[in-house]
Amino acid sequence: MTTVYDIPADMFIRQVAEELKKNPQIQPPDWAAFAKTGVHKEMPPENSDWWYVRAASVFRRVYTDGPVGIQRMRSIYGGKRNRGPAPSQFRRGSGSIIRKIFQQLEAAGYVSHTSGGRTVTAAGRSFLDNVANGLKAQATGIVPGLTKY
Repeated sequence: MTTVYDIPADMFIRQVAEELKKNPQIQPPDWAAFAKTGVHKEMPPENSDWWYVRAASVFRRVYTDGPVGIQRMRSIYGGKRNRGPAPSQFRRGSGSIIRKIFQQLEAAGYVSHTSGGRTVTAAGRSFLDNVANGLKAQATGIVPGLTKY
């Protein structure tokens, strides 16, 4: 069976974001329209559906890297802060966004909180694997090796 590891990340995240939009427990908070994704950014995201894309990306990261905590996810979504003429420095991403997404994924039953961090539940693994299996036909054009599975 095709899993998350077999599908290109950009294609997979886009499809999972579309599926997460259908879930009523995963909704952007009121402040999401104005929030930057980190101190290293100058403006909020331009994409109106950025919350679902970030939730899908976080969900995929928990699946592939789990168990993970908020601090490790902040490092993943961080970037270089432009300090003008001074050299740029790395800054971590927003912890509030990641924390809220974790809470929503937990409420949906896709992620569970353990002592080592967040891990994907059986329902979450099934959800992501079903999405990956549905994308298999499209992905075979991009990744020819998928025809073996």
